[in-house]
Amino acid sequence: MWDVLQAVVLGVIQGLTEFLPISSSAHLRIYPELFGWGDPGAAFTAVIQIGTELAVLIYFRKDIVRIVSMWLRSLVKPELRGHLDARMGWFIIVGSLPIVVLGVLLKDVIERDFRNLWVIATALIVMGLVLGLADRLGRTDKEIKQITLRDAVLMGGAQAMALVPGVSRSGATLSMGRALGYDREAATRYAFLLAIPAVVGAGIFELKEIGGDNPYGWGPTLVATVVSFVVGYAAIAWLLRYVSTRSYTPFVLYRVALGAATLLLLGVGVLNA
Repeated sequence: MWDVLQAVVLGVIQGLTEFLPISSSAHLRIYPELFGWGDPGAAFTAVIQIGTELAVLIYFRKDIVRIVSMWLRSLVKPELRGHLDARMGWFIIVGSLPIVVLGVLLKDVIERDFRNLWVIATALIVMGLVLGLADRLGRTDKEIKQITLRDAVLMGGAQAMALVPGVSRSGATLSMGRALGYDREAATRYAFLLAIPAVVGAGIFELKEIGGDNPYGWGPTLVATVVSFVVGYAAIAWLLRYVSTRSYTPFVLYRVALGAATLLLLGVGVLNA
């Protein structure tokens, strides 16, 4: 029963943090350690993210159906290949390749070395400052319809940096999008769509790791996944609207504060890396 209660808390944390540029994986590593629960593991973290991504699939269902439909039709009808939705289908596929390839090649490093709290805290601070600079200095004259293959690849490469907990998929993609001149709405929408293959794929890939030596078995993992879906779906509309239209400064400050506090607690021995 205690495992289930912990899973509910972790599901709430995942649902609240997935859509903000503050790294849900960092929160799922830091807060359980603060609570004395230990590291829930990379597999647990990846699998429960399927819950919040299901919320994204439902929220963006019309966009996804339109993009997939146009992309499939463009495969047999050359005249449709210049359509934004057809191109967007290719952009999402190509943009997902970096994180997929690196995720497979670096699996052991990700699950061992990258989950070190010193690494995570540093990533929170550094990438928080990068996000702040990109948001402040980036132009805002490009809309999502102006996205190019080059920009899709660059944002996909930025997303791959999120294999390090603390970087944040949305934060890295938003930083690159803003640096490339896209407005917040365009960068946010593409970040959400680009994350779908990566998150779902990672969750499915890690399913086989649930149970065994992992702290949480199938029961708590399923509970956390369901909770993350419910919380994420309830929060997504507000969070998407907020991130799309307002400055990222509050998230930058929060990232730096959380990272600095984590480093301090590690330094004084309250937390173990």
